Amino acid sequence: MTSAETGDADPEQSVDETESGADETAEDVQYAVVLDHLPHGRPDDDRPRYKKSPLAYALGERNFRLFELRLGDDSDVSIGDRVVLYPAERREAVEEFREVSYDDVSNTAHSELEYVVEDVVTENERRFVDFYNDAQPITLRLHQLNLLPGIGKKLRNNILDERKRGPFESFEELEERVSGLHHPREVLVERIMEELRDDDLKYKTFVGRSD
Repeated sequence: MTSAETGDADPEQSVDETESGADETAEDVQYAVVLDHLPHGRPDDDRPRYKKSPLAYALGERNFRLFELRLGDDSDVSIGDRVVLYPAERREAVEEFREVSYDDVSNTAHSELEYVVEDVVTENERRFVDFYNDAQPITLRLHQLNLLPGIGKKLRNNILDERKRGPFESFEELEERVSGLHHPREVLVERIMEELRDDDLKYKTFVGRSD
């Protein structure tokens, strides 16, 4: 499992950002979407039921981190609900949380994960279309666009050439303007799922690292 992340630290900031005293505004509320709810705690927890807190697995909307949440005994949480992770004073259902890996979450959470990723990408279309607008070279031979499934040198160059004429405004426009680029939203979802499943992936563009 990855290291615990509890208390008041911002789950979607790097350690450097948290410790640097970055501005924290009341409007910077960060959410996670519930993937599974375990009202009696983990099945492998052998303690008596009265000693176990209800838990949930959730996906952070900003950096696609996976969390195990410890919930209040009277919390009313269901799969698909959005819950506040940060700031701590805005939390209602969540008492503590810790970051976990893909292999740590339940089978139900695995089943829900791709649907939730799709929803986040769809609901934040501008943010993800801008990936196609802003993607940059990683090395002399590798570009961020080449990390996306199905995008090789030719298609990458088509995207780069077309965006010089003006930024893309939507997934629909991307598909219309770039010859050979089909389902640009689904391509991003596939890449995000790959980054979630593989902790050892060398380049992670969408899933925030815990280190």
